[in-house]
Amino acid sequence: MFVDLVTIKCASGKGGDGIVAFRREKYVPKGGPAGGDGGRGGHIVFEGHEGLSTLLDLRYKKHFQAEDGESGKPKKMHGKTGDDLVIKVPIGTTIFNHEDNKVLADITEHMQQVRILKGGRGGRGNVKFATSRNTAPEIAEKGEPGERLELRLELKLLADVGLLGMPSVGKSTLISSISASRPKIADYPFTTLQPNLGVVGVQDGRSFVVADLPGLIEGASMGAGLGLQFLRHIERTRVLLHVIDMASLEGRDPYEDYQVIMNELTSYGHRLNQRPMIIVANKMDLPEAQENLEKFKSHFDDETTIVAISAATKDNIELLLYKTADLLEQTKSFELYLEDDYAEHVLYKFDEEEAKAFDIQLAEDGIYEVDGFQLRKMFEMTDFSTDQSVKRFARQLRSLGVDQALREKGVKDGETVRLCGLEFEFID
Repeated sequence: MFVDLVTIKCASGKGGDGIVAFRREKYVPKGGPAGGDGGRGGHIVFEGHEGLSTLLDLRYKKHFQAEDGESGKPKKMHGKTGDDLVIKVPIGTTIFNHEDNKVLADITEHMQQVRILKGGRGGRGNVKFATSRNTAPEIAEKGEPGERLELRLELKLLADVGLLGMPSVGKSTLISSISASRPKIADYPFTTLQPNLGVVGVQDGRSFVVADLPGLIEGASMGAGLGLQFLRHIERTRVLLHVIDMASLEGRDPYEDYQVIMNELTSYGHRLNQRPMIIVANKMDLPEAQENLEKFKSHFDDETTIVAISAATKDNIELLLYKTADLLEQTKSFELYLEDDYAEHVLYKFDEEEAKAFDIQLAEDGIYEVDGFQLRKMFEMTDFSTDQSVKRFARQLRSLGVDQALREKGVKDGETVRLCGLEFEFID
């Protein structure tokens, strides 16, 4: 089954907790702190593989969780780092942040790896908090939480040339004539239900990859027919072969077919209407095709490349291949995404200083609620089971400016404040 669009939820691993431990050995009085740090949580990594051609494996598994880091050990031993979760995808897969539709990565090479979610940092053990004033600290950090994100993966086939046109114009017959691809061919519309790839060899030794797409109809760029589902697969192509049924077997006018497809390319965007194009006048072995071709050519100037062929009889096929190969040599790759399409910061590169440290809001029950990116991170990494850790958290709140901000809001000594979902008594 060909699957080219999936939505999945990913979470990187949580960092392991640091621990409170002391050196306890015979003949070593006052051994001091010896609690080790926790291990880093596993990353979420995507890797391109040329052996894959579909996102089918990701369709039935919607949740991906990297391994958590191991907690620290006594004797200053570091916890084990969580294993990274490597998700293999076909080459040509684009990864989007499903929430804001920003591009996080575009995988176009074999074995290319992209880290999308960073594993949480391991918490520090009490050996890291020893000072000359506090030689036996009972403070240890919890591991940093992992990151979570909903991702949308779109597979856009890597092909040099794209075949497009209305249904039943002979695209599948053409690709079967010029390559080893054997798509289904029948005398009814929408025989092709999924893209087909074929490697084409020219007699002079040149070669290129062709993608045959399901037929497009008017409104395809808005979802009509199969157009919106498969138009994405010609986004990476450098040259388009626009196949026209010059014999008008379906009763359509060839030039009107041409205009419909061009309008759909313009409406779809991604600069598809700017791709170099060869118009392929197909079915020239049938009656009235030559007369229709003369009328069709009258709408174009001499600079437009029109090649008359018969895919069924393979007439003029070599001329088409030579012209296509020549045009490919003159055409550079198109940038699939503009700078504005990419996320300013991939999540693991998030600049914490740009995030608001905390925010104070008055809840419906009259209690002030305090939350924020930096504040929640400190909260989740604090071990509230020891007095020293609680006092350290209070000092962090003061240095962050939370106490002063609450005073300015009018919070009095002894009143309740809700901090990251838990209620505390404000002591001034």
